[in-house]
Amino acid sequence: MQHTQQATKAPPPGRSGIRRAFFASLTGTALEWYDFAVYSAAAALVFGDLFFPSEDPLTGTLLAFSTYAVGYLSRPLGGFVFGRLGDVIGRKKVLIATLILIGVATFLIGLLPAYDTVGVAAPIALVVLRFAQGVGVGGEWGGAVLLSSEFGDPRRRGFYASAAQVGPPAGNLLANGVLAALGALLTENQFLSWGWRVAFLLSGVLVGFGLWIRAKLEETPVFKAMEAEQTRPEAPIREVFTTQPRALCAAILCRVGPDVLYAMFTVFVLTYATGELGMARGSALAAVLIGSSLQIFLIPLAGALSDRVNRRLLYGCAAVAAGVWPFVFFLMADGGSWPLLAFGVVVGLAIHSVMYGPQAAFIAEQFSPRLRYTGSSLAYTLAGLIGGAVAPLLFTALLSSYDSWVPLALYIAVAAAVTIAGLSLGRNADDATDEELARVAPAAEPAAEVS
Repeated sequence: MQHTQQATKAPPPGRSGIRRAFFASLTGTALEWYDFAVYSAAAALVFGDLFFPSEDPLTGTLLAFSTYAVGYLSRPLGGFVFGRLGDVIGRKKVLIATLILIGVATFLIGLLPAYDTVGVAAPIALVVLRFAQGVGVGGEWGGAVLLSSEFGDPRRRGFYASAAQVGPPAGNLLANGVLAALGALLTENQFLSWGWRVAFLLSGVLVGFGLWIRAKLEETPVFKAMEAEQTRPEAPIREVFTTQPRALCAAILCRVGPDVLYAMFTVFVLTYATGELGMARGSALAAVLIGSSLQIFLIPLAGALSDRVNRRLLYGCAAVAAGVWPFVFFLMADGGSWPLLAFGVVVGLAIHSVMYGPQAAFIAEQFSPRLRYTGSSLAYTLAGLIGGAVAPLLFTALLSSYDSWVPLALYIAVAAAVTIAGLSLGRNADDATDEELARVAPAAEPAAEVS
């Protein structure tokens, strides 16, 4: 690799800079996933009645979950637009834009009138805002992964990249916690009429906090080195598809199993527990809260472990467990026991953590640094189309058609097999390139401390 004469060698970022990047990646992604998760929970619990009224409760749930899927279908647009910009203009600027987009969309959902007030305009507006949420999330993930991993030691990429992976369970925990608190404090009628809106309006405050943190960061050393060497891509999307198709395919397929498993144990389990097992909404939410809280610790632990053992092997073992566990879970949960349901959810999300912790690093290291934001974003968003987007819909449709949990468990097993196929196509890390870029990154003024 050749470098320009103007490139000034800089020492690697200090511990304070790495900590700021890790915290900014974690908190920003958690706030965006709070917005996304609060919608997911509301789709399972209230949107069917408020925005898609029907005499058949199943139809209302299916329609509500269809808007959940819109958030995934719009992600590739965010991946294409913001992924390209992240490799061309920088990680930091794009991450600020995605945070604003999803925050505004979520806040506006909290102000939407219901179907009985404005008719068909209500579900149309809901779909539009859900689409905007998905665009923001589609551009967020790749940048958040790079924000923390490109500041840290490449040989500890599994741990540093896991900062962005902690965001979804942290956001899910916060979203379900807010909804559970509102459900406990309010009557059923109060919750359905206005209580759920509080969770969406709270997004305005949370996003402001996230913007304050990200505005204080500087650009990553890897991107600054590419700027200094003038190696930024002009057409990164085309380059990814033409020069790194195997990497893209591996990165897409490896995500399918975790996405489907997560949709089961954080979204559909709410419908299954309340509709099939007759449990109270608060009890179902509590099980998800417990599992999500443990994920906050398990995900970075799994990421760190993947730095010490073969990342693909660890990921693959967890994928095998993901294909087996749903059969055990449904057998336990069908008795209607809340402790067994909660135990099943906790184990399911623990298995997900062992896949999800190393996932960000595995996907990022499939692509060269100059195409990494674009490649990671495309993989993340395109995988969502065949994984998380359709999972709740398929779970609901399969349960309705067969009146049995067996097709649901088989579906998850097939998704886990797809993930194993993706891992077999992937490659192990090449840390030398990142280390070299970090050495030639131009020195910068120290970033302001987050106080």
